[in-house]
Amino acid sequence: MKPISLLMVLAVIAIMVLATGCTGTAPAAAGPAPATPAMPQPVSIANTPVQYKDVNGVRLAYWEWGSGEPVLLIEGFSSEVANDTPAQAPWNETFLSILSSKYHVYAYDHRGMGYSSMNNVTPTIPIYADDAAGLIKALGYSSMNVYGESMGSSTAQQLVIAHPELVRKLILDSNSYSANIPECQVLHSTLLEVANDTNASPGLRAEANANLAFNGTWNGLAGINKTVMLVVGTGDVITPQAVSVQMAGQINGSWLVRFQGLPHIGNRNAPVQYGENAVYFLDTNESPLASP
Repeated sequence: MKPISLLMVLAVIAIMVLATGCTGTAPAAAGPAPATPAMPQPVSIANTPVQYKDVNGVRLAYWEWGSGEPVLLIEGFSSEVANDTPAQAPWNETFLSILSSKYHVYAYDHRGMGYSSMNNVTPTIPIYADDAAGLIKALGYSSMNVYGESMGSSTAQQLVIAHPELVRKLILDSNSYSANIPECQVLHSTLLEVANDTNASPGLRAEANANLAFNGTWNGLAGINKTVMLVVGTGDVITPQAVSVQMAGQINGSWLVRFQGLPHIGNRNAPVQYGENAVYFLDTNESPLASP
């Protein structure tokens, strides 16, 4: 083909492409429209039977949903899985629906809380972490992904430091490495009030005292060799975002996700966003690319 003829052909093609773009007409050879994503199976905590495992001298109550790779949810201070008050429930049911659509999700009550029993051993954060480790083994797993929020984040931090072999990926939500730092003044005051409240349940007072007595995880954060995501709402006044920023700087290669304006334990307020964020993180393969 002569050069001038080739230029004419290219010009005609360009005009056709521009015309198609201006009219907005779909190409004739377009394939079928993408299928609408299936909605996650709704989760009802009330309709899910509570189960039990004996761990470290206590009986831990747990619930499970979904199938696939396991995820252990570790609840926060004063929480109970089956709390039927949405504003106080540790895990929103829509959040659970999204997470359990891809993963086998387990949630449990700490010793002395909800349906879990308590013995005469004084609880500490390391003991709560050992309970999580014992539950992973009692459920028949050599390791799990772990999602801890608030006090559950502190417990999860201690778990991965003391029992790294039991943790796959780790999500830390509404975080502090200690309740006794200046940034967490609101949290510290709340814990003191509960610890001194003789009308509070023994399990709740035990949690408060355990948090106050804990030396924290700061010195162990740099040694965490796992894929970690920290999540925090910028409106969190209990464990402010500045603390998560400090922690992310200590944990090599960690992700940091901040949800604009959301408060402490944001899955209660934005369950879809929190659920999809967790699934995205857990689904992501961060392994180095294979050499050519």
